[in-house]
Amino acid sequence: MTLKLYNTLSRTKEIFKSIRPREVGLYTCGPTVYNYAHIGNLRTYLFEDVLKRTLAYNGYTVKHVMNITDVGHLTGDRDMGEDKLEKGAQREGKTAWEIAAYYTRAFQKDIERLNILDPAIWCKATDTIPEQIALIRTLEEKGFTYPTRDGIYFDTARFTDYTRLSHQNLDALQEGARVEKNPEKRNATDFALWKFSPEGVQRQMEWDSPWGVGFPGWHIECSAMSMKYLGDQLDIHCGGTDHIDVHHTNEIAQSEAATGKPFFNFWMHGAFLIISGGKKMAKSEGNFLTLENAFVNQKIDPLAYRFAAFLTHYRKPMEYSAEAIEGARNGLQHLRNQVRTLQEKAGDSAAQGIVNAEFRAKFLGEINDDLNMPRAMAVVQELLKSDLEASAKLATLYDFDNVLGFDLALVDQEETLPEDIQRMADERLQARVDKNWALSDELRDAIQDRGYLVQDTPQGTKVFKP
Repeated sequence: MTLKLYNTLSRTKEIFKSIRPREVGLYTCGPTVYNYAHIGNLRTYLFEDVLKRTLAYNGYTVKHVMNITDVGHLTGDRDMGEDKLEKGAQREGKTAWEIAAYYTRAFQKDIERLNILDPAIWCKATDTIPEQIALIRTLEEKGFTYPTRDGIYFDTARFTDYTRLSHQNLDALQEGARVEKNPEKRNATDFALWKFSPEGVQRQMEWDSPWGVGFPGWHIECSAMSMKYLGDQLDIHCGGTDHIDVHHTNEIAQSEAATGKPFFNFWMHGAFLIISGGKKMAKSEGNFLTLENAFVNQKIDPLAYRFAAFLTHYRKPMEYSAEAIEGARNGLQHLRNQVRTLQEKAGDSAAQGIVNAEFRAKFLGEINDDLNMPRAMAVVQELLKSDLEASAKLATLYDFDNVLGFDLALVDQEETLPEDIQRMADERLQARVDKNWALSDELRDAIQDRGYLVQDTPQGTKVFKP
């Protein structure tokens, strides 16, 4: 079945064709590790995970590269402000290297909690400084660079069709040059390839270069890393929609100026997470929630956020609210309970179940239509309501879960209950042993008043969230 993906370059859904047969080179912009990732950031990584899983579901082998930006990303995307890592070090009284290591581990823990598959290659900007310098040298030799007092810049006027990805009006961009700017820049859109360490200041992260001591610009890092690890297998590049106008536009300009070849064939971008008031979630706005404080500390399974993310198409803004998360939490719990019921019905025959071809084709059709997860989730519900045997439903669900990533095959027959619910369940069990039916009924009603179901079966009593 044909896989179609929305390509930001063309603003259309295109039939996906890899450069090499059945192999895909995928590069995803990773975190800038100066703080915790917020759940808006994590929504982008969830969409990228679905993309990778969908490619694998279609029989592709995926070489996935994700960068760790541990230097060079300034607080303003257009070369304004401080280096985020240096600023993070000042904020916490640690070295920039310690900050990078700590928040890299925190990010990796977050994606593990969300069951996001690890990339084949993690690459750090600080590990590829020689490659970045070599790429800047190539641009210099081809006449695309010029020096200023604070660094080496890319001359966007020398690159044809600079706004091909963003579709912005270049004249408007030039006229809208920011107040805080480098007066030595030739064009408002020019960007730093290499920044000099400020005079009289020794940064924690700085390197020698042919132009002077300093550090790389944010944009050059991704170009150097993607080309180093993917070579000419540049199939798909992903990120958030906030990367389109500056970061990814600059990546294309510098990469194609250096090689004379198209950079990536497909560019894909996930939309923002919207909070109350219609604002995007952002660290700069101070309105961000982490997976830790929004889910883990609230005793909510982080996979509820994965479930919630699948209810909105990745190219549409997703609204965050406590009500929406509670709905997703209940939806995930209901799905797990249905799996438990099917496991019980199937019994020993569960392992002999065969994936239903008709439902698989429906599911594949939806995910192959630009990763349409809301409709794919509808197919899941259609499957559960069908007349198929329990073993066939299970086998098909487990097959879908290669994309869904809920680990449905690992669902236990019994779920851990809150302490007070478990205490009442234990007391009720003892009451039944003592044949104290009045107390047993009282405890059953109390448990069910808390939103749990109580089922007395020949195999024992089960208490679960419907």
